[in-house]
Amino acid sequence: MSKLFPKSANKLPLQIVIYVGVLAGIATAGVTYYMTPKYTRVGYAPVQPVPFSHAQHVQEVGLDCRYCHSNVDKSGHSNVPAAQTCMNCHGTIKPNSPALAVVRESFEKNTPVPWVWIHKTPDFAFFNHAIHVNRGISCVECHGPVNQMETVTHMQPLSMAFCLDCHRDPAPRLRAPGDVYNLDSRTLADQGRADEAQNYIHDWKLMPPQSCSGCHR
Repeated sequence: MSKLFPKSANKLPLQIVIYVGVLAGIATAGVTYYMTPKYTRVGYAPVQPVPFSHAQHVQEVGLDCRYCHSNVDKSGHSNVPAAQTCMNCHGTIKPNSPALAVVRESFEKNTPVPWVWIHKTPDFAFFNHAIHVNRGISCVECHGPVNQMETVTHMQPLSMAFCLDCHRDPAPRLRAPGDVYNLDSRTLADQGRADEAQNYIHDWKLMPPQSCSGCHR
């Protein structure tokens, strides 16, 4: 057998183990980086069936978030507007605009506008919009400056680490109740009112869950 295999073949099993370990490390590093929400979600900005500009509707027209997302402060789910909501204005404003053809068709047929969903909570995670906005967390904390966007873009990873950072220390992200839907407002901490933020935490009994069962039910 010694004539069939050179002496160096004795090192082959160890070399195979080392190579497999290196490949496994590279694969793990690649998956860790390229499959994280920060890499796969941030920057996602799909083309919508209707070219809706938040910058125009919020900054110029002055619409409140709750006009279109009418259940965001009442429900765990933030609804997207139905065609009826759009036609409340566009029945008289640009009623024949080609850009609104999908909206008019949906309104006439009583079918949903086929918006492309951007921010999705995984099935294994529980999230309640109403709880957050009613306790001083503004839309911009999770969605970025939506009021300035021509096309809504996924700005934050919304990963477990992202959520836990806020749950462990919510004070820097709190706004006064009247500022939650003013997307140009600053947090209490940024206004030099950190003590007021701590008062809200005490008065509202803010104890965001940090255990697995808090979000995975």
